[in-house]
Amino acid sequence: MDDDEFEGWFGAELAGLPGAHAVALGGSRAVGTNGPDSDWDFAVYYRASFDPSSLRAKGWRGTVSELGGWGGGVMNGGAWLTVAGRTVDVHFRDLGDVERWCDEALHGRFDKQMLMFYVAGIPTYVLMAELAVNRVLTGQLPRYEYPDELSDEATRRWREDAIDSLGYAARVLQNSGDSTVAMANASRSLIEYANGILARGKEWVLNEKGIVRRADLAEAGADLLAASTNDELLAVVRAIRERYESDVR
Repeated sequence: MDDDEFEGWFGAELAGLPGAHAVALGGSRAVGTNGPDSDWDFAVYYRASFDPSSLRAKGWRGTVSELGGWGGGVMNGGAWLTVAGRTVDVHFRDLGDVERWCDEALHGRFDKQMLMFYVAGIPTYVLMAELAVNRVLTGQLPRYEYPDELSDEATRRWREDAIDSLGYAARVLQNSGDSTVAMANASRSLIEYANGILARGKEWVLNEKGIVRRADLAEAGADLLAASTNDELLAVVRAIRERYESDVR
């Protein structure tokens, strides 16, 4: 089957799972930036209860987690599958949690949760971002514009965290010479600051991949990677701090 047929068929398969309220297509394929080898990202929205064993019983090759199996919180669990020769991710989305965090985001409130494969943490408003950009295949889901209050608060918080992370990187270099910890915190700072820049422009962020480039901070990232001594790394950290300060002048 071609991609259009696969999308409709697999979406219907997910929609037929007991408890499924709606199914959406996400990731690059939802916004049209995918390549021929891009993964497929689907979300199954349910209310109150969903049994992952119903997805496991389909027999597709891969791993299906229990609810909360990816650490709980925003990433409530899901599956990594190979279906019809395609790499497929399925996310489980509890509508009660989604609605709660969307209501918080409307008022400019959010949490940042630590999660595997995220450097700076995942903001809870990513659930609103998914509803804003994902394509609904079955059922009905709300669609959001970027709230003004969220833009203001996310810009402020990400920038403050970026400055703190960068400051710690400098102190570690100066006090103990630990380049590994310094590099990690400086990199985290760039990702945090990129989140803030994109929030200021009301650009939705679904994950950290590519956001440093989107925020026009790629040159600073390259400078970090090119630093070969602690003195060079400290000089780059200081230059990044000057970039942050000039951004608000």
